[in-house]
Amino acid sequence: MAEADSHRPDHPASDVPSPSGARHFAGRARHHWRRIPLPIRILLWIIGILFALWLILFVTKGRFLKHPFERILTHRLERPVQVGGDFQLFLDPITIRFRAEKMVIANTPWASRRAFFRADLIDSRIAPLSLISGDRYKVRWLELRNAATDLEWSRDGRSNTWTFGDPHRRGEPLNLPLIRRALLAGTTLRYRDPRMQLATDIGFETMKAQDTRFASHVRFSGTGAMRDRPFTLRGALLSPDETVSGGRNSLALQAQAGATVLDVDGTLPGATEIEGADLRLTTHGPNLALLFDFLGVAIPATRSYRFTSALTKRDGEWRFTHLKGRFGDSDLAGRLTVSLPRNRLLLKADLATRTLDIIDVGPFIGYDPQRLEAKGAAGAIGTVGGAPRILPDAPLRVEALRNFDAQVRYDVGRIRAEHVPISNIGLTLALDRNLLTLSPLTFDMSGGHVGSDISIDARRRPVRTTYDIRLSPTPMGKLLARWGVAESGTTGTVKARVRMTGIGDTLHDSLSASNGRIAVILPAGSMWTRNIQLSELDIGTFITKMFSGKLKKPVQIHCGLIAFTVRNGVAAADPIIIDTEKNVLLGRGGFSFRDESLDLAFRADGKKFSLFSGQSPVGLGGTFARPRLDIISPQLIARGGVGAALGIAASPLAAVLAFVDIGDAKSAACGPVLAGATAAAQRTSGGKPRDDVGHGTPARDEAGKGNAGEKGAGEKQGQRKKWLGIF
Repeated sequence: MAEADSHRPDHPASDVPSPSGARHFAGRARHHWRRIPLPIRILLWIIGILFALWLILFVTKGRFLKHPFERILTHRLERPVQVGGDFQLFLDPITIRFRAEKMVIANTPWASRRAFFRADLIDSRIAPLSLISGDRYKVRWLELRNAATDLEWSRDGRSNTWTFGDPHRRGEPLNLPLIRRALLAGTTLRYRDPRMQLATDIGFETMKAQDTRFASHVRFSGTGAMRDRPFTLRGALLSPDETVSGGRNSLALQAQAGATVLDVDGTLPGATEIEGADLRLTTHGPNLALLFDFLGVAIPATRSYRFTSALTKRDGEWRFTHLKGRFGDSDLAGRLTVSLPRNRLLLKADLATRTLDIIDVGPFIGYDPQRLEAKGAAGAIGTVGGAPRILPDAPLRVEALRNFDAQVRYDVGRIRAEHVPISNIGLTLALDRNLLTLSPLTFDMSGGHVGSDISIDARRRPVRTTYDIRLSPTPMGKLLARWGVAESGTTGTVKARVRMTGIGDTLHDSLSASNGRIAVILPAGSMWTRNIQLSELDIGTFITKMFSGKLKKPVQIHCGLIAFTVRNGVAAADPIIIDTEKNVLLGRGGFSFRDESLDLAFRADGKKFSLFSGQSPVGLGGTFARPRLDIISPQLIARGGVGAALGIAASPLAAVLAFVDIGDAKSAACGPVLAGATAAAQRTSGGKPRDDVGHGTPARDEAGKGNAGEKGAGEKQGQRKKWLGIF
């Protein structure tokens, strides 16, 4: 209020300040402003400017930013961006509101659709700080109307439509914004991945919920195909009212491809927020491999299965915990994680089976699970050219192995199978860019322990496999019990090793082109069996023991070696020699992984004189699937013919001479035998090279050096001892 003029009483005081008063007020204000510290004055200026900008944006709704927005986003994404209708971008009041009508983001040039994203309306509320410091944008509210998004990988797998910028930039994993609440109408999602042969189209709609606990829910449904197998999916995202205040969303999802069904239910922190989800998965179907195909992961086929698991996502890993269920007639439990380190799929698993049915083992080495299901063990036998085949010929899925890496630990308590005394299986599997190793693969068998290291190198074509299998000393009584060997009285043991390298994409092809060595060593011990004398067809000894009650007396083994050298899939005895107290058991011939044929001959040369000894080989022929024991050999028939001729020409007593064994077998030096040495290194007990164990080659290979199967045996021995023709 201005003061009254004392010199002019007729003029009262005026409310209008005098010029000098205004100047005085302004001066005082500037004085007070200058007294404020400079940093605070700068801060107040910034706040004032920001408030002014906020006020301008709030009043204008930021519509004037439409064309700058299009230019800037086009430059950053390196794709044309257009807004054909209304545009708003402002703080409301502290949350960024973005609204655009008729918005289109163009696709990358190689994509099959022109637009990556289009929508009649997009209206959102975005947390500002997430645009600055967060690795994922946080959207508190999203409304989409008639929107469509195209997610697509290039055919070479290097690029995708959602990795913006340089079109030659390597594609990154999809990283969705965190959306708390959403309203969707007529919204679709299209996904294509030529490498996984996956295509799907999904539609989203927000519906008013029937359940009073939920204000609304988002339904989705879609169709697709995975490796030419169609599938459907449907589900709903149930958004509780308390989601706005940090609550959780309930998810229900079902996907089905033929008889393969997967159900997921549980809660999510946010509509698109999987991290920390609390989900439960249930899946069942005819073959577990079909389910893993959806990940582009190759696993052995199985019989029908059903599993349940807790499911969540933590630190970039999908974690399947408390996994339990059955496949075929076997149980399975453990945990599995799926992640993408360095943009490459990685599976880690720690699994255990209490009882593994023998039929369920078959698919792990390439047998058809449906055939095994229908025929049992007989389902492992096929037919090629009219001949039975047992080695599986299912090819290794090399292309699928390229898609992922794996680290798996698998333990099995026991195998359920008659006459298969295997238990405590331990498998450590590693897959590193097409190099698959089973190392170690161990199990207990009949009181012994088998350790193995198998490497399958699929980095080269065809696949190269190395086998190293070792059997620790194992009691023969337990190992051979099913063949009539009695445990009581049998003290002999067996140890063995197989070292081979094969080329081929199937187990059959790999073994058919393999090279290496197989050796079974028998240290000193005893063996008790009712049929021991049949191996030498020593009828005189056999009958004598049978009538004297001494048939079950254990046979003393000094040492033995059953070894084969494998060349290009053909295994030749190198050598077969078992030295016992009373005879030397020798073997010739071999077998072929190529056609699975067996052609072996065994004979026992007595160390003592014996009447009625057949002195003829016992043949093992046929195939792996159908082996055949030939006791009455051509040599025995020929010997019988000689005896008959002598009986007619001379006297009946002379016929006996054809079956006399003079007992001149040479004992073996056990050093080379126990060392698993080749035939060339074998010696007699006197230190001389053995001339009755062959050369570690099929008899037909030795035929060029002398009579088939007789080379090196000496003229007298060659005439007296005839072997079955091999190969």
